[in-house]
Amino acid sequence: MKFNKLLPSLLLSGAILGLSTTPGLSQEKSTIAVDKSIASTKTSANSTQQQRLVSNSRTVKPITEIRSLSEIERPITSARMLVQSPTPQATPTSGVVEVTGVKANPTAKGVEIILQTNKGQALQLVNRSAGNNFIVDIPNAQLRLPSGDGFRFGSTKPVAGITQITVTNFDAKTIRVTVTGEANAPIVELFDSPNEGLIFSVASSAQSPQQGQPQTQQPPALKPENQTQPTQPSAQGDQPIELLVTGEQDSYRVPKAFSVTKTPDTPILNVPSSIQVIPRQVLEDQKITRVQDAVKNVSGVTPGGYGSQSYVGDSFILRGFDNGRSGSTFINGFKRYIGAGYNETLDVANVEQIEILKGPASVLYGQGEPGGIVNITTKQPLSTPYYNFEGTIGNFDFYRPTLDISGPVNTDKTIRYRLNAAYQNLGSFVDFVNTESEFVAPVISFDIGKNTNLTLEGQYSNLSKVSFLGLPASGTLVDNPLGKLPRSRFLGDPNLKAFDEWTGIGYRLQHKFSDNWSIRNGFTATFNNNDRGFTFGLGLEPDNRTFNRSGSSLKTDTQSYFLQTDVLGKIQTGSIKQDLLFGVELGWTSYNLKSFTASAGVPAIDIFDPVYQPIRYDTFRNSESASNNLVGVYGQDLISIGDQLKILLGGRFDFAATNYENSIGSVSTDREDTAFSPRVGVVYQPVPPVSLYASWSRSFQPSDATSRNPNNETFKPTEGEQFEVGVKAEFLDGKLFATLAAYQITKENLATADPNNPTFSIQIGEQRSRGIEFDLAGQVLPGLNIIASYSYIDAEITKDNSGNQGNQPDNVPRHSGSLWATYEIQQGDFKGLGFGGGVFFVGDRKGDLANTLSVPSYLRTDAAIFYRRDNWRAALNFKNLFDVNYIESSYYGVYYGAPFTVQGTVSVQF
Repeated sequence: MKFNKLLPSLLLSGAILGLSTTPGLSQEKSTIAVDKSIASTKTSANSTQQQRLVSNSRTVKPITEIRSLSEIERPITSARMLVQSPTPQATPTSGVVEVTGVKANPTAKGVEIILQTNKGQALQLVNRSAGNNFIVDIPNAQLRLPSGDGFRFGSTKPVAGITQITVTNFDAKTIRVTVTGEANAPIVELFDSPNEGLIFSVASSAQSPQQGQPQTQQPPALKPENQTQPTQPSAQGDQPIELLVTGEQDSYRVPKAFSVTKTPDTPILNVPSSIQVIPRQVLEDQKITRVQDAVKNVSGVTPGGYGSQSYVGDSFILRGFDNGRSGSTFINGFKRYIGAGYNETLDVANVEQIEILKGPASVLYGQGEPGGIVNITTKQPLSTPYYNFEGTIGNFDFYRPTLDISGPVNTDKTIRYRLNAAYQNLGSFVDFVNTESEFVAPVISFDIGKNTNLTLEGQYSNLSKVSFLGLPASGTLVDNPLGKLPRSRFLGDPNLKAFDEWTGIGYRLQHKFSDNWSIRNGFTATFNNNDRGFTFGLGLEPDNRTFNRSGSSLKTDTQSYFLQTDVLGKIQTGSIKQDLLFGVELGWTSYNLKSFTASAGVPAIDIFDPVYQPIRYDTFRNSESASNNLVGVYGQDLISIGDQLKILLGGRFDFAATNYENSIGSVSTDREDTAFSPRVGVVYQPVPPVSLYASWSRSFQPSDATSRNPNNETFKPTEGEQFEVGVKAEFLDGKLFATLAAYQITKENLATADPNNPTFSIQIGEQRSRGIEFDLAGQVLPGLNIIASYSYIDAEITKDNSGNQGNQPDNVPRHSGSLWATYEIQQGDFKGLGFGGGVFFVGDRKGDLANTLSVPSYLRTDAAIFYRRDNWRAALNFKNLFDVNYIESSYYGVYYGAPFTVQGTVSVQF
């Protein structure tokens, strides 16, 4: 069996095998190295059973399991207080427990802090003292509201002898509880309540031992079984505690991202590459509805050559390299295959965050441009019920209702679901251009035993939009003696629409063999059908108003299948720690395309007084098809030597086989390519919050099978190489994160025109891009979030036979930057009222490869005002606040940016 027939069979059988085979559950079980005492309690508020866990500094170890009362065979008769202890190493579990709320109740002894979760028995605890601080880290948990947004809890001087209590997300998988005493580390008791969660009981100074004495407490005498021992404190007679609870305060700072190393628990700070994350809260605050509009918040990333009003979907230019036709966009680590067309417009209704990994990423993701990739992480099911309904309206007939619901399916919450849906209907500032879309994304997750999880996920989108390919340069970028074209001008056929239907299904299966080894298997299949009729300009007549046009209609059927398997491991040898990743990826993609032309031709149009005539693309022109078989094998080792030095080594070997057929001339082409993509990097941390790094990496991208040299040979893959150095730093206890990077990328084997035979190309082209980038994101003060960027890009075509050598690539600004901030009032009568504002700057850039057109710079201002109360939220968003008339981009046509736009949103969640 030939390889191109064998691989699809392997893909399908591998996916079926992954779903039908569940790994055996690990027999390893952690134990609790602390003494326990038990008290059966009944309170007036609820009848709960609590298990009290206490220890002293001599015996405490990480608590990896908190058993409920029913699991204890008989009571024990000694107990010790949970106080200062050395910091042992905690081993994270395979899953992250969500703590959906934090409550504080006054008690007869002091105050109790309740971490609300129904999985208290799964929490790990590592405690220590530092001065007057008693600190407990929970390395397998996160503070998450039912909406999925992070939050933090704080209480100042809640009781005598305690100056502050804080509960925060220390990183992406760790909750930190800090209790600060006035004179010494306080006494903290721990209870596990099945109905409430994990309870920290903090004693006031009246119950604290004298400084210098052993901080222990004798267990109370056991009562007869028929009596109730009231260990649940009573709040009678106590004054209310003054609290400061802030929601969604850490949501602009994302310390970890999957796309960095494909290991979810590796901090961005420890990786020698630049990666920026746009979290969900930024999308909400800026009221972004498509992925392409979100990248303006990140340095070195600009939208592609097609404007926001065109029918072409999301495209990006990363560090000077256009990714629009390479498919360098991923969803949960799987490539979005685009075939012979262009990216579809992605709705953000189910997007949790957008990760932008800059520079060559072929070491983990295979084929791609050297500028980087965009990885979209989707929302996942929640363990607590969550229902969110939102509606947005705006000018230009904008209507958008959305739905986001999630929760458990069964009583023990081992099966969870999530459903996101959106409908959008909007007009445009461009005449006749209107869009209608539907989107739905169901997810269901199964806990198959303690160490295994299976997630099934799907997406469906359907979009129709009037085709628009911009305006001519004359009258927009270049002066026309007859005047300037308005932003609303449309020069196509109002009845000509583009239709896109996209379906994606897949699964992710994860199993943990032990604390150090796990396996992850995933499969995705996508199906895309589109029908796009379009017109484009051929140039103006000498009268400066008659615009010659052409066009066609394309019907495309695209499908792709990808299967990935990763093995992850951790090895500790003395002071050397290794985070290992070994993986294999199989892929099969194909597309079939048919094109049609207009038998009556496409008539010219007057750009100043257009008369629209129907255009019928009724004549078959040709058909083409292509299939691709992909195999990638990769490995990676992140070596940590002590606390300061980290070395990243990685490599991937790819095999790609392509078959292409065209009905014109009965062209048939087969090509096979291989490539090895390495990555080497080093990180040095002189102090824990600062990383200095340097890296070298390579990329490859197979050439289009339709391109040939004069010898009728297809081209070898393009190759990219990058050198990068930078510094990353955390500020304000990790709430604020900054990255400064400098890089140089060279891309070789570009096809350029053959000077001896202009109908063919030769592969000697080269493009170089070098630059400096700065990004900043996080929380400056309670309630004040910021995301900012600046980029300098010096991009140049360094080799070319078409006369473009020395020119700049089109649509790549030398300078660009952004600044966006929001502030929400934290207390008082106006608590919940918030304001947002920002500026987005894009410098001068070239409008074509020949550099005959220049696109001027622009500065756009956006603003927002919002108010949240209880479970309601209302917002007004203003885009292009000062109605700046600017040009977004220039490719086949020139695209204006949107004028002043206002949108109002109301949402309610339960």
